[in-house]
Amino acid sequence: MLTRKTPIPAGPVHRGPGRHRHKALLTPSRTQRGFTLIELMVGITIGLLTIAVAMGALMVSRSVSGTVSDTSGIQQQAAYAMRVIGLQLRQAGSIRLNMNPKSAVAQDLYFAPVGFESIVLASGSVKGFDPTTDTISGTNSPATVTLGYRRFSEPVFSSAAEQTLARNCVGGPDSANADQRLESTFQLTGSDLQCSGNSAAAQSIAQNVAEFQVRYLLQDTVSTPGIPKVTPVDATGVGSNWGRVQAVEVCLVLYGVETINLPAGSNYTDCSGTAVDMSTLTGARARRMHAVFRNVFQMRSQGLSAAM
Repeated sequence: MLTRKTPIPAGPVHRGPGRHRHKALLTPSRTQRGFTLIELMVGITIGLLTIAVAMGALMVSRSVSGTVSDTSGIQQQAAYAMRVIGLQLRQAGSIRLNMNPKSAVAQDLYFAPVGFESIVLASGSVKGFDPTTDTISGTNSPATVTLGYRRFSEPVFSSAAEQTLARNCVGGPDSANADQRLESTFQLTGSDLQCSGNSAAAQSIAQNVAEFQVRYLLQDTVSTPGIPKVTPVDATGVGSNWGRVQAVEVCLVLYGVETINLPAGSNYTDCSGTAVDMSTLTGARARRMHAVFRNVFQMRSQGLSAAM
């Protein structure tokens, strides 16, 4: 015979006066547990290693970026310096072509004879121009090179009066200046390659220059006819034969501003062809990138005899 079990009430049930029964509290056991000291130390160690790797990658990236920027800066400075020097070298010795030496009337202008004005005498403080003496000159210690060419005015579209458009290496002189010669002198002062001309103050055209060397390609007068011989010499080797200079070789050594780690045996070949150990350099050049730049600029025909 099946009997039905009476369920136990959820709350206290009174069984008469003074009698009651409580529900059994069946609460599971809950224990709160944290990290142990060893687990905490392992976590901190892993975190520090991750940060160290990230910092190392950041430093390597920064070093590579700095080196690339340093290289780009050196190349830009060298390119600018060579462009300024080359512009003046290619113009050195040029003279004025007078399109109307006999003051021809306008309708006969294109049939009038023309003439080259080769020499303009100096007058007081006004610089004249003589191609035999003012085209090019230089010294060895300190290394300098001075270039000159004829200054003249010409008709321009933007002005009713004739204007002088040619300028020296520092962008002068202005149109009001009466000098008949444009003059540019390049020299190394400390670590700055500077240029001056026409009584203007010297201005820097390149910084961090370790070496500035100028060599002159001098044509030999005793060479076989039709087979000229050109010999590279310094300013002392030219002597008084500046009219025989056919080309000029310019060499620059520039160094960077970023400190780099130099491996053993790091060296470069300077303008004189000597190997320089960069680990022996001190001061501002210590642990710096060095780069050598050379360029040869051909002179315009000076039209001077070998005896000049």
